[in-house]
Amino acid sequence: MRSVLFDQANLEVQAQQRFSLQNSQMLRVGLGPDVLAVKGAMVAYQGDIRFDHQGSGSVGKLLKRMVTNEDVPLMRVSGQGEVFFANQAGHVFLIDLTGDALSVNGTNLLAFDAALEWDINRVKGAGFFTGGLFNTTVSGTGTVALCAVGKPVVLDCSAQPTYVDTQAAVAWSANLAPKVVSSMNLKSMLRGGSGEAFQYAFHGPGFVVVQPFEWEPPSSTDTSGSQS
Repeated sequence: MRSVLFDQANLEVQAQQRFSLQNSQMLRVGLGPDVLAVKGAMVAYQGDIRFDHQGSGSVGKLLKRMVTNEDVPLMRVSGQGEVFFANQAGHVFLIDLTGDALSVNGTNLLAFDAALEWDINRVKGAGFFTGGLFNTTVSGTGTVALCAVGKPVVLDCSAQPTYVDTQAAVAWSANLAPKVVSSMNLKSMLRGGSGEAFQYAFHGPGFVVVQPFEWEPPSSTDTSGSQS
């Protein structure tokens, strides 16, 4: 059998690292210690692997998950073998945390070491008109895998105020405390607006990662956040 499909570039990449990229759009994680991943992100696995629903872990997290439509439905992946993750053919990026923290748009989260701490945080200024905006903060020592639609750009927020569409922000420095602002006045909003109503406002030492794509805002009738 002959085909360019079987070229070396398309074969599984064997790596010593626990988290490794098979290509720019697929992640391979070698198990031993558990990993937490977004439900639905697994595309293949090899070996003896188990997938379990990951609960909130605390009453505080459970309450946060109940009030937000941007809940992150996680699964715990355990066993011996390799698991492959991807999300809508998005570009995968690995970030190694060394005792620090990262804030992530839950839609862009792919997987991370189960030993890392995580929590759900409400963005300041998010209210009725924004539908409530929450992000996931991951901290500690370990690896986080993000998935961006298209090739992202990293913006420096220290020199001047930086404004990013709430559905295009991938992740940002955890020390930054973004606010939700509107570029529209009420009259324009009532007339239908421009479609660019709300942005995250960042300013301070740190960065924000922006993708060239805007996620669809979550539906106000979505009740998926009630799972524990």
